[in-house]
Amino acid sequence: MTSSIVVIDPQRTGTGHWPVPEERRTVTVLFADIVGSTGLVDRLDPEDVRALQRAYFDTVAGVLHRWQGVVEKYVGDAVMALFGARHSDGFDAYRAVRAGLEIQAALDRRPMVGDIRLRVRVGVATGEVVVDLGGAVSGGHGVASGAVITTAARLQEYAEPGSVALCAATARATAGLITQRQLAAVPVAGRVPPMPVWHAVGLVRPGTDRHDGPLIGRRRELATIRDQVSEAIREHSPRWLSVVGPTGSGRSRLLHELTRGLTTVDGVPVRWCVATCQPYPDQVLAPAADLLRGLAGVRHGDGPSVVHDRLVGALTSLFPPERVAAAVPALQRFLTTPDSSSAALAGAAICRDVLLRLAAHQPLIVAVDDVDRAAPAMSRFLHALFSAATARGLPLALITLHQPQWADTRPSPARRMTIGPLATVQSGRLLRHLLSRAGQPVTLADRLLPLVGGRPGHAAAYVASLVDGADPAALPLPEALRRVVGAELDHLDGERRAVLMAAGTLGGVISGASVDRALGWTPGRSAPALRGLVAAGLLLPHRTGGYAFAAPALRQVAAERLPRALRAVFGRRVADVVGLDTVQSGDRADADLAGGRSGAGRAAAGSSAVRRAEVVPLDTARVENTSLDTARVENTSLDTVRARNTSLDTVRAGNNRLGAVFAAPRSGALRRRPSRLTVGTAPAVPIGGMNRSAGSRRLRAVASAGDVPPTHGSATPDRAGGRRAPDADRVSASIRAVPAAPESAEHTLAGVGAAPGAVRTLPGPPVARWSDGLAASA
Repeated sequence: MTSSIVVIDPQRTGTGHWPVPEERRTVTVLFADIVGSTGLVDRLDPEDVRALQRAYFDTVAGVLHRWQGVVEKYVGDAVMALFGARHSDGFDAYRAVRAGLEIQAALDRRPMVGDIRLRVRVGVATGEVVVDLGGAVSGGHGVASGAVITTAARLQEYAEPGSVALCAATARATAGLITQRQLAAVPVAGRVPPMPVWHAVGLVRPGTDRHDGPLIGRRRELATIRDQVSEAIREHSPRWLSVVGPTGSGRSRLLHELTRGLTTVDGVPVRWCVATCQPYPDQVLAPAADLLRGLAGVRHGDGPSVVHDRLVGALTSLFPPERVAAAVPALQRFLTTPDSSSAALAGAAICRDVLLRLAAHQPLIVAVDDVDRAAPAMSRFLHALFSAATARGLPLALITLHQPQWADTRPSPARRMTIGPLATVQSGRLLRHLLSRAGQPVTLADRLLPLVGGRPGHAAAYVASLVDGADPAALPLPEALRRVVGAELDHLDGERRAVLMAAGTLGGVISGASVDRALGWTPGRSAPALRGLVAAGLLLPHRTGGYAFAAPALRQVAAERLPRALRAVFGRRVADVVGLDTVQSGDRADADLAGGRSGAGRAAAGSSAVRRAEVVPLDTARVENTSLDTARVENTSLDTVRARNTSLDTVRAGNNRLGAVFAAPRSGALRRRPSRLTVGTAPAVPIGGMNRSAGSRRLRAVASAGDVPPTHGSATPDRAGGRRAPDADRVSASIRAVPAAPESAEHTLAGVGAAPGAVRTLPGPPVARWSDGLAASA
C-alpha cells in the first residue's frame, strides 16, 4: 500500500442532533487495498497514476455508498469503510460483504488506464467500537475506535487477489445469506491463537423458514385473522390485514399456521400466494415475481423452456389463447429482471391482472411477509392490487406482516392487528420444548424465562446459542439477538434513542423524571419521546405508573450502547438527585433535626459529613426557606446555605430505589402506614437563572401493608446529624420509589458535555452505590 495522497469524500452530510454524542456499537469494517500497487505506480507516469486512482476511487465509493457504507478515509490506494456506524438494520455484515463482492466485479468491468487491470484484496471484520455519531459521515476521520479496524486490515492481507476475506463474527452474521469457504487459521502478530478466516464465494438465495413443532399460544390471533379472511371471502369484500410485531414475535410462524390451517371457507377451496421480502433484494419487484413463481410453480434455476411451459399452464384457464401468447414472454422477462424498468413494470401489471383473474375464479389470499423491507414499487403494486379487487368485488384478502415502526409509502386501508408477547406460562412451555428438542437440560427454562420477554424468536436464539457452545452459567446475549435488537434502536431518531439508552441504565420502573435527570434535561422534556417509544412497541406502560422495557434484551442493548463514562454520569445524576429530595414536616424547627444542638454543633457535624462524603462536582445552590446541611463538592467552592422555618430529612436512593428514609415524625419513630408514604420537598426556587414552578415536588414511596415494620424506641442520630430509625436499613429494602410527574420535577442537571448545573446538595454521606449490573427483566 502506498501513501501518496489522501482523498476526503466531498459528499459529507449534516451531523444532526445526537444528545448522546458517542455510542458503543457493533459495526462491520471493510478494508480494501490494491494488489501490487507499489510496482504499478513505479512504472506509470504521475498523470496516469492520478487517472488510475480517480477511476478506482470513483468505482469503490459508488459501490460503498449504494450499500450504505460510510467511507471513513482513503489513504493512498487503501479504502476503509464502516457499515452500521450510525444506523443499523441488522444486516450490516451482509451489506459489507455484498459491497466487497461487487467492488471486485465492478473493477473487472470498468476499463482503467491503458490495458491495466486492477486487482484488490478486501477484508471484512465485525466487532465492537466506540463511534462518534456526529462524525459518522463519509470523510469523517477517527469516527470509530476499536480492535476490529486492525482486524479488517489484517484480513485483507490474507485475502486472495479478487476475493473477500471474512472474520468469524462476519461469517456467523452472513451464514445462510453468503456462500462461504473456511480457510486454515492464520497467525496474527500479538494474537493467540491464530485467527480463523473465511472467503466469501457468492450469494445464497434464502429459502423459506422451517417451522416445526407445536404452535404454543397465538390461538386468539389465529382465530381473529381466520374470521376476517373468511368474512372478506364470504362477502366478496376484500380486506387488507396488517399483522404487526417486532422481530422475534413470531409473525412468520403465524403466517405458516394460517397457510396450513386455512384451506377452505364454507367448503370452498382457498388459493394462497405467499412471498417474503428478502433483505436487500437485487430487484425492487422481486417479491411480486415470487408471487407469480408460486402461482405458476416456477422454481429458481428452472430453464427458459420449463418457465415457459409452466406459465402457459397457469394462464391457459385465465386468459384467451391470444392473450396467453402475448403475456408469457413479458412475464418471462419480468421473472428474470423484476427491476424498475418499463419492461418490468409492464410485467408487474400483467402479474397483477393474473392475480385478479385468479381471484374471480377462486377465493385468493395474497400474503407478503417482512413487507417493511420492500421497496416503494412493491408497495404501489399491493395498493393497486387491493384497489382493483375492491372495485370488482372479488373474494380476495391481502395480508402483510411487518415491524411496528414501518410506515407504508401510501395511505394504507389495512386493518392493523398487533402481535403481543407470549404469556409467562406459554413462554415456559416453548422454552422447555426448544431445550428438549435441542438436547439441552430443560431446567434451564427457569433461567431463560426472564430473558426472552415473551418473544418466541428470542427464546429460539438463546437455545441456539446454547447449542453453539454458549456458557449456560453466564447466558450471554446471543449475537443474532443483539443485531436485531440493535436495529430496533436504530430506527429511532437521536432524541428517542438517547431516552431509551438512559432508561436502560435505570433499574426497575422507568419514570420520565429520572430520564430527564439522567440526561440533564429540563423536567418534562422526555415525555413526548417516552410516548413515542410506547407507540413504537419498545416500552410498555407499567401498572404502577412509569414504563417498562418491552423486551429484556432491549434494555441490555440500550444500556450497553453507552460508553462507561456516560453510564456512570447518568447513574450518578439519578442517584444523587433523588438523594437530594427533602421531607416537609410542618413547622419543625432546625433544633428538631439537629437533636437540640447549637448552630456551631450543626456546622461541625456538617464538616464531618464533607470529609466522609463521596466527591460529586456540583455548582453552588441557593435555596430559600429550606434548611440544608453543608454539601460536599469536588473542584467547586462550597457556599453556606441559609434556611429557616423548614427542617430537612434525607431521602437516599440508589438504582432508582429508596435506600433509607430519614427524619421520622416528631416522636422520632417511623410510623407504620397501611399502603402509601408520601414524601415532598420544599417549594422550588429559581436556580441557575431559570424560572421554576413554586409548587412543591412530590416523591411517592409505595410499600404494601406489612412491609414497613414498626419501630421501637427513639431514633438514633446518623453521621450527618439527622435522626435514623433503628430499623431503617431493614425498612429501606421494602420501599420502592414511584416516579414523580415530570411537570413537578424540581431539579435540572447539565446535559452531556455541558457545564454542571446548580442542584440541591446532599446533607449526609451517600449510602447508595450505582450498580453496573442490568436487570434481567423489564
